[in-house]
Amino acid sequence: MEQIKSDSEIIAEIYRNAQLAITSISDIMPEVVDGGIREEIMRQHEEYEKVCSQAAQLAMKYGLDLKEPSPIKKAMMWSAIKMGTASDNSEQNIAQMMIRGTVNGITSLKTSLTDGQKGMDPEVYKLLKELINLEEGFEKKLKSFL
Repeated sequence: MEQIKSDSEIIAEIYRNAQLAITSISDIMPEVVDGGIREEIMRQHEEYEKVCSQAAQLAMKYGLDLKEPSPIKKAMMWSAIKMGTASDNSEQNIAQMMIRGTVNGITSLKTSLTDGQKGMDPEVYKLLKELINLEEGFEKKLKSFL
């Protein structure tokens, strides 16, 4: 199978995925009142921060200029979160919203794994797999709040 995505594209995808998660968490935190799910979301935020840092280090190695998610994308996410929590900021609803975002991230990352599989730099592969595993664990933990 021919490599469809380059290591540089995959690094950018990892970074973008983690940045979108961080932004979403920052947007949803003011709506979260429960301690249990709040703790879990904050833990996830810390893990995404670590992944961003690792992706930035890999980007430096490759001489990449990583881009933040666009202001339009951030605004769309913010308004979706505000609309989604306007009438229901229950633990269950917050968990459902977080799960949807996490599943979207997993899908995107697994596609990158498939598209870049052959000849992927071992460091890029390791970080990609680490983020996929993290997100799958996040999904499982969030389901406990349903």
